[in-house]
Amino acid sequence: MTPFASVFWMLLASLSFSLMGVCVKLASTSFFSSELVFYRGVVGVILMGAWMRSQGVSIQSSVPIMHIRRSLAGVISLSAWFYALGKLPLATAMTLNYTSSLWVAAFVLLGAALWRSKGRQSQHAQTLQASLGLTIAAGFVGVLLVLRPAIDQGQILAALMGLASGLIAALAYLQVSQLTKHGEPESRIVFYFALGTVLTGAITLSWTGMSSLLTTASWWLFPIGVFASIGQISMTKAYGSGATLLAANLQYMGIVYSALLGLVVFGDHITPLGWLGMALIIASGVAATALRRRANRSTPPAPAQEF
Repeated sequence: MTPFASVFWMLLASLSFSLMGVCVKLASTSFFSSELVFYRGVVGVILMGAWMRSQGVSIQSSVPIMHIRRSLAGVISLSAWFYALGKLPLATAMTLNYTSSLWVAAFVLLGAALWRSKGRQSQHAQTLQASLGLTIAAGFVGVLLVLRPAIDQGQILAALMGLASGLIAALAYLQVSQLTKHGEPESRIVFYFALGTVLTGAITLSWTGMSSLLTTASWWLFPIGVFASIGQISMTKAYGSGATLLAANLQYMGIVYSALLGLVVFGDHITPLGWLGMALIIASGVAATALRRRANRSTPPAPAQEF
């Protein structure tokens, strides 16, 4: 696959996830986040199951426990992100979820620090880690700038949920990395994640009950799953192109798409400090990805989206 194809698929993936965010925000006026997770999962199971079948991939896995752990982390992240979407401006909620790349970099840096304490690192590796640390710090300065308006407006819980979605998505990615090392195909990993959202959502709804589908907001439930599935498949194709660094950097177009969609659809207003925070997060995410790749050529960049 050519670099042009990688650009196309990642731009499509970013746009699809942004449109999913729009649908979630519109549907959240009548449905709880647990319900949105459930309906997203139902559509995802159908479409991802069809994708898996088209690839000739068996549903049977030799590491079911690993799938359960990955799905649990993914469902928690997704639920937190959907909650944040219902309360915060679209671009703010999307940006907070994109901090997953910063969290992955932070985990890598922590592991490297523990390794360095045993005296097993070269000077070059230590220099890279210092650069990565400064990059992460700059990214979280951006997070504080993005969070400022939400905190000023009393949306502290929503802001924390958005940030938590990025943190837990990073944990889910690390588990995806382990599944990949065990030879699990991407389509099977995504299918079991969708199945996990259905089962978890069903358990939650058995306690809370379901909202009526006889509302205009219900029209947005099906597109949530469709856009999530298109985004996931497109992202897989983008990373499968071989131009992984290019794909990892282009995924941040999702923040740009969300800012524009938030302005047009919801009339969201982003302060100059908010724009600066987003720019810092994007720049830090791109730099952190490049530094991680230099530190370990065998580790692919972490996808920001776990939906």
